[in-house]
Amino acid sequence: MQIKQLTLAEAAAATQSQLVGNPNHCITSVADLETAVETDASFLSNLRYEKAMHSSKAGVIFIDSKTALIEGRNFLINENPSRAFQALVEFFHGFKKELSGFKDIHPTAVIHETCQIGNAVTIGPNAVIDKEVVIGDNTFIGAGSYVGPWTTIGSDCILHPRATVREYCVIGNRVILQPGAVIGSCGYGYIPNKLGHHIKVSQVGNVVLEDDVEIGANTTIDRSRFKSTMIKKGTKIDNLVQIAHGVVIGEHNLIIAQTGIAGSTETGKHVIIAGQVAVNGHIKICDGAIISACTAVSKSIDQPGKYGGSPAIPLEEHNRNSVHLRKIQTYAKALKALKQQFEAHLKERFNSTL
Repeated sequence: MQIKQLTLAEAAAATQSQLVGNPNHCITSVADLETAVETDASFLSNLRYEKAMHSSKAGVIFIDSKTALIEGRNFLINENPSRAFQALVEFFHGFKKELSGFKDIHPTAVIHETCQIGNAVTIGPNAVIDKEVVIGDNTFIGAGSYVGPWTTIGSDCILHPRATVREYCVIGNRVILQPGAVIGSCGYGYIPNKLGHHIKVSQVGNVVLEDDVEIGANTTIDRSRFKSTMIKKGTKIDNLVQIAHGVVIGEHNLIIAQTGIAGSTETGKHVIIAGQVAVNGHIKICDGAIISACTAVSKSIDQPGKYGGSPAIPLEEHNRNSVHLRKIQTYAKALKALKQQFEAHLKERFNSTL
């Protein structure tokens, strides 16, 4: 296989970056700062790795305009070094569209006769496509996946192996489901009878994933009781997230691993929810809210900003409280000493009046 290479002048043009250094120096690959050699490109997007940049042997490093240059080194200056670097990652390694060695529709796939399958669709070994399913062009469905009846899947989607989409769900275009994702499982709903037994409530709604949504591995999104659980366009959900029935996740949200969102909650646009966050049901989170890790959101948030703690409060306030809490023993000792001084003062004053 022929080795790809770029001069730094070509790399600068391809990434719309400003070159500082030797335009004729050639790179043939990409690497992180610690392992890069002189034929590699690397990048710095977090100042905590600035020390690694100084010791790196990379042939060129993407940086932003605020980062100090090192004399005698090659740099590509771009206001988004990570994104510019990614262009070279894709140049040298490509986006691997070959998701499987199996092409077209594998003979072991089970497809109901009523399905409508678009052009250039790949369906892997042992996948099951139930009745009245519609699948758009160029969609990939991996081995062992299941698509339930009356479900619609758009074009250019990727369902990695063992993804499950149950009945009546609607999947938009360019949606990605990582392995083990479950879309349309039953919402958690029971009604106790006179004997105290929990009787299951039928969940006859569905799940809608709009365009450009990605769902992480082993994440579960429940169908609603009678309407739609909805994930709006551009939202990216990490692994091991639970989205309950009737939830509406707004456009371009980021939801990180091990977060749980209870039923009928709604989020606005560009909300970020970090790892291990618990969100109560039947509340709203406004546009632009950022919820830090391990936060418990018990009430609606109606002002954009950063939040933390349990229950959630503005993050700066939470951080101040955390500092005070870490010093609680010091405060307790100081208070005890003051109490002793006060009691001694009262005793002395009382005795002096006798």
